[in-house]
Amino acid sequence: MSFLDHLEELRWHLVRSFTAIFVVAIVIFANINFVFNEILLAHLKPDFATYEFFCKTFTAIGIDSSFCNISFNQTLQALNPTQQLMTGIWSSLILGFVVAFPYVLWEIWRFIAPGLHQNERKKSKGFILTSSFLFFLGVLFSYYVILPMSVYFFYNFEISDAIQNNFKVDAYISLITNTLIGVAVFFELPVVIYFLSKIGLITPEFLRKYRKHALVVVLILSAIITPPDVASQIIVSVPIMILYEISIHISKFVIKKQQKNVTKSPRV
Repeated sequence: MSFLDHLEELRWHLVRSFTAIFVVAIVIFANINFVFNEILLAHLKPDFATYEFFCKTFTAIGIDSSFCNISFNQTLQALNPTQQLMTGIWSSLILGFVVAFPYVLWEIWRFIAPGLHQNERKKSKGFILTSSFLFFLGVLFSYYVILPMSVYFFYNFEISDAIQNNFKVDAYISLITNTLIGVAVFFELPVVIYFLSKIGLITPEFLRKYRKHALVVVLILSAIITPPDVASQIIVSVPIMILYEISIHISKFVIKKQQKNVTKSPRV
């Protein structure tokens, strides 16, 4: 195929991907009241599963916890006539991407696969399943661990009794959606390392050498997507660093397998 033919092929893969996202977004927008009340605003309910878990856990070990008597001001403000509509549309598109993520990956794979050898296609069959699993694992982790702590922190943090926390609806929803996407992308680290190791850009020695640097980067990024408190940053950083350690072993496995294949290949 010529360069223009490749661009044409890529264009249709992108069209199908965006179409899938828009279709899912339309379905979500048609049920926007349920989505907001039961999903996006669920962290404002005192009986949210994470708050109850923390309450029961701390109570079981004899520690009084403020998670047992949480109360939020559930009224969010819309400060212009179009804010609720635009927030609903934007939220639907983001959630549409989250739900359609496996299909988008499949379209990306369909574009890349013809350029791979037969054995490479066979070895990479689990790409979509693994990437989707890690992505949704990140979504669940952020939804049930990071976001409850974030909402709890921001609603209870104050620098003066004269200041009342009345949040705008678009700012609150941005916190929810940005955290969902940000943490989910973080969880794709093993897949990224796998492909970078396959093409020789990353080695396990490189990952070990810059482990401390990676920890600093993870802490900085965690500080960006979480509340500015140490506990939240650690909770985000720990699973990401675990994924980093797993990525080292993945890179080691890939490099060792490549060296083994080179050794087995017949010499001319």
